[in-house]
Amino acid sequence: MNGSRTDSRPRTALAADGTRTEGAASGSRRAALGPVGLVLAGCVSVQFGGALAVTLMPRAGAVGVVTLRLIVAAIVLLVVCRPRLRGHSRADWGTVLAFGVAMCGMNLLFYQSAARIPLGLAVTFEVLGPLTLSVLASRRAINFLWAGLALCGVFLLGGAGDGLGGLDPVGVAFAVTAGACWALYIVFSARTGRRFPQADGLALAMAVAAVLCLPLGIATAGDRLLEPKTVALGSAVAILSSVLPYTLELMALRRLPASTFAVMMSLEPAIAALAGFLILSQALTWLEALAIALVIAASMGAVRTQVTGAKAVPARLD
Repeated sequence: MNGSRTDSRPRTALAADGTRTEGAASGSRRAALGPVGLVLAGCVSVQFGGALAVTLMPRAGAVGVVTLRLIVAAIVLLVVCRPRLRGHSRADWGTVLAFGVAMCGMNLLFYQSAARIPLGLAVTFEVLGPLTLSVLASRRAINFLWAGLALCGVFLLGGAGDGLGGLDPVGVAFAVTAGACWALYIVFSARTGRRFPQADGLALAMAVAAVLCLPLGIATAGDRLLEPKTVALGSAVAILSSVLPYTLELMALRRLPASTFAVMMSLEPAIAALAGFLILSQALTWLEALAIALVIAASMGAVRTQVTGAKAVPARLD
């Protein structure tokens, strides 16, 4: 992406009778599906990175893992993006600071939750934040339907039908609070993407989050953060869970309505369950499979809504 918004606009071609040609319609669909693909790729990356992070927690603890993840991600993004520090308004810096705080809180709270309850359940409770945002931010009635369907899947995946009394309530509270931070992350990620070129704002916000988290990481993990194997695993987690997904999501949010993006985040529990099965050997029950089907159906509905409304996308680019 070269930073030019005009390149992403769907091109409209008309036939002799004034109707849109098949090529124009195809281009419009591709323009709408482009950010959708970015979001899906980010979801896969972050959840498999999260599963890898769980295997690292016995070495460095939850806060230590977050510290390594944010520091490595900040270094990589600052080196690659080389963001300008001058020429930004006070409002620009305020947006970046808020983005960094939301990012730090989201990561710290989520990993505290994942240390106490299974990964799939932690993601399930966390996704309530984006779902709530989708309902509050949506201006189209159809999004309420997709959000409601996804919410049913989230509760099924969370095991609501079998009771949640066996879960650590502190872990659940951490996950729900992480979801609130996730909703703030979505809002300020979109604002940062509009105020800064490319991924410059993301790099600066990641640096803010790393600086905020570093004292906590040193206090809890100490010199364990410097062990070579821990650093190597932490770097892998940073690339999978921060650098790739946050960059992809920031690019997507420049062209995708926040409400549609938030509903698509309902895929996270399903992908987390898959990552847990492949990396952490966590099997799925029939109830969880049903929940995944509901969540995927809701996400497909959100994608279809976005494609149908492709002609409205250019108005959002400015």
